[in-house]
Amino acid sequence: MDVTVWTAIILFGLFFLLLFIGVPIAVSIAIASFVSILMLLPMAPSLLAVSQQIITGLDSTVLLALVFFMLAGSIMNNGGIADRLINLAKLIGGRMSGSLAHTNIIGNTLFGAISGSAIAAAATMGRIMHPQEKKAGYDPSYAAAVNIASAPTGLIIPPSGMPIIYSLLSGGTSIGALFIAGYLPGILMILLLMIVAYILAKKANYPVVKPVSGGESIKVMMQAIPSLLLIIIVIGGIAGGIFTATEGAAVAVLYAALLSLLYRQLKIADIPKILKETIIYSGIIMLLIGTSTAMSWVLAYAGIPQAITSSLLSITDNTIILLLIMLFILLVVGTFMDIAPALLIFTPIFFPVATQMGIDPVHFGMIMAIALAIGVTTPPIGTVLFIGSSVSGVKIEKIIPKLIIFYIPLIIALLLVAFIPEISLFLPRLFGLVD
Repeated sequence: MDVTVWTAIILFGLFFLLLFIGVPIAVSIAIASFVSILMLLPMAPSLLAVSQQIITGLDSTVLLALVFFMLAGSIMNNGGIADRLINLAKLIGGRMSGSLAHTNIIGNTLFGAISGSAIAAAATMGRIMHPQEKKAGYDPSYAAAVNIASAPTGLIIPPSGMPIIYSLLSGGTSIGALFIAGYLPGILMILLLMIVAYILAKKANYPVVKPVSGGESIKVMMQAIPSLLLIIIVIGGIAGGIFTATEGAAVAVLYAALLSLLYRQLKIADIPKILKETIIYSGIIMLLIGTSTAMSWVLAYAGIPQAITSSLLSITDNTIILLLIMLFILLVVGTFMDIAPALLIFTPIFFPVATQMGIDPVHFGMIMAIALAIGVTTPPIGTVLFIGSSVSGVKIEKIIPKLIIFYIPLIIALLLVAFIPEISLFLPRLFGLVD
């Protein structure tokens, strides 16, 4: 075997070994990168190169957008926005069988899109909706499965951190185009989940929420509009070239703070807690980005992405089969790795393959986002799965049989987005963000 193969074996073998024994992901990436580059460089240059790459990976103003969006999400989680969005979700989904389940799906989407966090959406919606569903006679495992399966939809509909990370790793793919591209795939996921939820609810004869009067409907919509305007202002501003992604994220922080103060549910005493929460999560993500940049450099220096591309293309030149192979790997990876590290590690590996296959970078970004978002709902390490189980009080082993049914619409959505590029590219083309 040549040195490229040995470097790849050491890099990935050591990385997964360290993960298996419980070493933090960022530390595992850094150690594996350093040890593997020793195959190609002496000790001193290897140490210097890895250190420089970690610092270089963080030397980007675009990463400020990630921090600001996290801060905006933390403010929203504490600012009284969830109740207004849930009332709107009830209004939209309230006339169908299993209306509370549809409320959960729509609420997760709205709150997840605005907060940028599937975990926050699952925790917030689960705490609010599960008691209501239990009181209405819903099977607790069904209610928990609906909450868990629908939480990732907010990661696809912007603003969220995934497009920002992907943009950096893919060589500057337009963040605005990636944001806009998420709407149709996200809506597709919602509709498919609601169809399955409706069929199961109809079969179980779950009740419909009492219809809301016309006057009450207008009141609910008016109360929700200020929260929804955040998406329009931020995404519209970025897509329209009024401000950059970083400036848009700063606008999101300012708007979220003003709105939360207006609702009188954000107290001055909450600010230190919000800032601390943001600093901790930002620090974790930044360390991951820095160490993953070092790993990406090792991959490139050793020629591993090119070797993987050649290997995959030697198996077959059929685009469909190659894409299915990548989807399978991403889904498997998602079962034991969180979204950010998986995106950081596998984008540099699969992006050259996608480029060679003629897949548009924006389209491939949506494929990766959906495949990895599904992973947060799956055992053994799906964070949303554990959060959903915790807030519902239902054991994971009881949720899984119901949750498996909801994996079907999620996988169908992934396959449709993967093999029908226009689902991702129609809106960016409409706004002139891609050719």
